[in-house]
Amino acid sequence: MPSVPNATEIEAAARLLRAGRLVAFPTETVYGLGANALDPEAVARIYAVKGRPPTSPLIVHVACIEMAQSLVKSWPEVANQFARRFWPGPLTIVLEKQPTIPSIVTAGLGTVGLRVPAHPMALALIKAAGVPLAAPSANRFTQLSPTTADHVRRSLGSDVDLILDGGPCQVGIESTVLSLVGPRPVLLRPGGISRSELEAAIGPVVTAVEATNGSHPSPGMHPRHYSPRTRLLLVKNGEVPDQGNGIYLQYKHPPVRAGIAIVEMPSAPAEYAAALYDKLHEADAAGHDWIAVDDPPETPDWEAIRDRLLRASD
Repeated sequence: MPSVPNATEIEAAARLLRAGRLVAFPTETVYGLGANALDPEAVARIYAVKGRPPTSPLIVHVACIEMAQSLVKSWPEVANQFARRFWPGPLTIVLEKQPTIPSIVTAGLGTVGLRVPAHPMALALIKAAGVPLAAPSANRFTQLSPTTADHVRRSLGSDVDLILDGGPCQVGIESTVLSLVGPRPVLLRPGGISRSELEAAIGPVVTAVEATNGSHPSPGMHPRHYSPRTRLLLVKNGEVPDQGNGIYLQYKHPPVRAGIAIVEMPSAPAEYAAALYDKLHEADAAGHDWIAVDDPPETPDWEAIRDRLLRASD
């Protein structure tokens, strides 16, 4: 279970955030690199530290529905339904923003993504800071997302003012991003809430057409993302490369080639997602020539995992 927040540590982190500094903190999905979402200079520091392009908007983390409502122009009943069903949790809701949200947070768009994280340390931090927190994943842009505090340290080092250690993330992949701006809900990014869960709650959702230029309506929509430094290959039927020193993240098929390192992956999608980034971090640090991963099923429950692996692979 997630670590219980330490009040002294939380208050120190909150003071840093109110002063325009950066704090990495755990959520149930991945670790976030947080700044005061109402302070454009602090948010600019997130982009600089990550090397993130200005076309990629940030998700704003809030402590409750009421805080979310204060940041948007309107709060439709469908937003209420989703928030009451899935918050706190790995669902980001996109709505038209209030002018109080700086344009740098939203990549110049008139919409903002909001969510209430399901982690006691994240919630305690937002409440103590008294401000919404803009927080993308706490890593360099396009690299593997962090699911432990140590992943953050190895990626960002001294570029972050404080790292709160809340233990391993429980969900392990980023939040689902759902736009409620138009007449029908639009799935911008698959994530910790599956399409099946969304549709069971509200009915069919539309899949977004990805932008080829300009600002993206959601984070995580760049073609290359979530990538280890080591070459990552999706393979079918255990057909790993016949050359080089590799490692195989296997959940379905035995490798056709003997003598390679194997990491057994869970067969259920939720458990697989929770383990994925951590196993990729371990494989990436081991000095292999390549990492092979079984091509995941093309089903709704595996959609988010498949999205991450397709963007990370050659």
